[in-house]
Amino acid sequence: MKLVPDAGRAWTWFSVQAMTLAVAIQSAWAALPADMKTKVPEAWVYYLTVALLVLGIAGRLVKQGPKE
Repeated sequence: MKLVPDAGRAWTWFSVQAMTLAVAIQSAWAALPADMKTKVPEAWVYYLTVALLVLGIAGRLVKQGPKE
């Protein structure tokens, strides 16, 4: 397995940012106390996470070169 040539710039890629945000949302949801979870519909968390992951996949398919 080899890394992509510009792996050091991975944090600047939209795909990595979207998937990192999806992980952060799921981690925050898991850490919330049960009484606070009742304030936000669980479906919102699910759909937001799925949307971010789909955007991450789409972002991975688009060439993300350096900005000029």
